[in-house]
Amino acid sequence: MSGKRLKRKKLHSKLFTKNRLVILNEDTFEETFSLKLTLMNVFVVASIGAILLILITTFIIAFTPLREFIPGYSSSKLKRDATELALKSDSLTTALKKNEAYILSIQKVLNGELEYAKFNKDSILDSTDEIPTQVELEASKKEMELREQVAKEDKKEQAVSTKENKKKSK
Repeated sequence: MSGKRLKRKKLHSKLFTKNRLVILNEDTFEETFSLKLTLMNVFVVASIGAILLILITTFIIAFTPLREFIPGYSSSKLKRDATELALKSDSLTTALKKNEAYILSIQKVLNGELEYAKFNKDSILDSTDEIPTQVELEASKKEMELREQVAKEDKKEQAVSTKENKKKSK
């Protein structure tokens, strides 16, 4: 116990003994600057300075355009432009399909492959709309067998749990 106490006292005295920092003019040995410091003061000031430096750097990176240089971050303008271009390209693709269908039908009329009475711009444009295909949603035989097997296992588990509940309640 006393050994630990002596070590603490030595550490305390080293941390809090006052030292003088003196800056002298080398030619005239005139004292330019003098400061009384303790080791604890130096440690506290250095720690606070490091923390402030880290915080300032973090805020500069987080709230300025510098964050765009960090991998993984992209600018909001770039995201907005990409979304806008995706919407434009989608609408241009549908307009192109409609124009191609219209031109093909006009070519058919000019070649004499289609009667003029059947030529209607609205029906041509409607034919370019994509109709979703019907998907078969019926379960296969393997699926039905698996469902039956799972249902049987659930019934067994429920029966076991009800027996355990009855035993606990008695």
